[in-house]
Formats: sequence, C-alpha cells, structure tokens
Amino acid sequence: MIFGVATMIFGISTSFWLSLTALCVTGAADMVSVVIRLTLVQLSTPGAMRGRVSAVNMAFINASNELGEFESGVTAALLGTVPAVIVGGAGTCLVVLVGAYLFPELRALERLTDARAAVQGAFSPTMSSRDTAEASRDPAALASDRKLPDHWQ
Repeated sequence: MIFGVATMIFGISTSFWLSLTALCVTGAADMVSVVIRLTLVQLSTPGAMRGRVSAVNMAFINASNELGEFESGVTAALLGTVPAVIVGGAGTCLVVLVGAYLFPELRALERLTDARAAVQGAFSPTMSSRDTAEASRDPAALASDRKLPDHWQ
C-alpha cells in the first residue's frame, strides 16, 4: 500500500524534493516487499523443493516485470505520463486491498517465522509429512526411499 500511495504522490507532485522523497519511499517499500516475499517463499517451502520453487518464483517475477513495463508504456501512450503513473499507483493499492481480502492468512501473519509453522503438516501430493520433515532437515535423508539425482547425494 505504501508503494502505491508513494507512486501516486510522485505522479501528482510538481516539486522536485517531494518527487525525490516519493521515489525514495517507493524504492524502500519495494525492497522491503521483495525481502518479505522471498523469505515467505523460502520459509513455507519444504527443503527438498526449495530450489525448484525458487526457480519458478523468479521466472514469474521476471515475467511480471516485463509485462509491467509493457503495460506502463501502453498506459502512458494512451493516457499520458502523469495519468499513467497515478493509475499505476491506484492499481497497486487496489491489488493490495483485493489480495488482503482474498488471502486473510497472509494478513494474519505477524512474524515471518509464523509462515513455517503454518505449513508444517500441510498436505503435499508428492511427499508424505515424514518425507517433508526429513527433507527440510536433510535432502539426502530421502535416499533410502527414493532414488535421488546424483548431484543431491
């Protein structure tokens, strides 16, 4: 929400110092958001799956950056630069509000470590809870039940 509001402030600002401050706030909010999102993915993914989940996550992040740049360019071409920035900030705030409504379990997290506790014992279609617990400690622990790729052993 902070990112969206600061983006709208940047869009309507005619003061250099207010614009600079708004951009600093958007940068700081983005960095905090990135750290929180990546940490939640790492903490809520079983150890044996972390690399694969992180790879897919990064692919989606990179694709969304490219799509966002395209969308921003099209919006600026259609509406003008200032309206595009304001609409982008408002859209960010709307996405945050809808996401908070649709995913109350994320809103309820008070600490990042709560994410790990929330997924322990959760159903995994490819791994039993014993496998998940063992894999989070030692991926090689699964070797007795399954053949692992050579680079895991």
